[in-house]
Amino acid sequence: MHIKKVFLKVKDHSVSGEDFELVENLEYGFLETTPQPSTNKLPEYYKSEDYISHTDSRRNLFEKVYHLVRHISLKKKLRLINSFSLGSKKLLDIGCGTGDFLHIAQNNNWIVSGIEPSEQAREIANTKTNNSVFNVEQLLEFKASSFDVVTLWHVLEHLPNLGEHISVIKKLLKTNGTLIIAVPNYKSYDAQYYKQFWAGFDVPRHLWHFNQKSISSLLSSCFLKVEKVKPMWFDAFYVSMLSEKYKSGAMNPIRSFWVGLLSNMKALKTKEASSLIYIVKNG
Repeated sequence: MHIKKVFLKVKDHSVSGEDFELVENLEYGFLETTPQPSTNKLPEYYKSEDYISHTDSRRNLFEKVYHLVRHISLKKKLRLINSFSLGSKKLLDIGCGTGDFLHIAQNNNWIVSGIEPSEQAREIANTKTNNSVFNVEQLLEFKASSFDVVTLWHVLEHLPNLGEHISVIKKLLKTNGTLIIAVPNYKSYDAQYYKQFWAGFDVPRHLWHFNQKSISSLLSSCFLKVEKVKPMWFDAFYVSMLSEKYKSGAMNPIRSFWVGLLSNMKALKTKEASSLIYIVKNG
């Protein structure tokens, strides 16, 4: 039986207004959103026009900035996967949203597949990827050892049945294949500054909340090894802007910029950026 203790009480600021607890799992070190919504009820918490990864809209300054940053981030992600020396270039992106990463990878000679539970986002993604994006059930249909690279860009924290999902992902990776996981980091300065208002918690859509030690422990229990950790510098600004909105009712661009900048400056020393990319090898 796992020993647990309450770490923080947090509200769902963007959809329901409901209260949740973050309970620390002392075996692995991650935090669990408690209570976790049932799989039937979970989609209700995504029904918000503000859930930006499911839309291509540019209605306001915040969304325009988001899409500009996303364009820069996509090029960095492509450079990252292109840096691996691979015999073939088969990519699976789980939780691919509207398919922009798959689209840029496909245009750079990757053979791509995507998984996206949102029907609206999946339809948009399929127009960009020659119908290469599927619903979640397809995860169990792929052949074992099919992919050179599997990516989860801010997705692992959303997945129920965490251990089962990681086992399925491991089976889909080739031997010596690479798993890339990007998740918020609750040990970052911006998380500690905003506390219960930190947008990186995003309960109950984020079911799990990780730090570096907990990711390594969890993955090593599934015989996957973290080889490298990289910062996502833009996330500190984006998350701080949303956190300001939750804390004070307004985005307050100047203050959120300074908190984001301070978080990144501290991360140069501590290596605890607002979000982290884990490059993981399948042994």
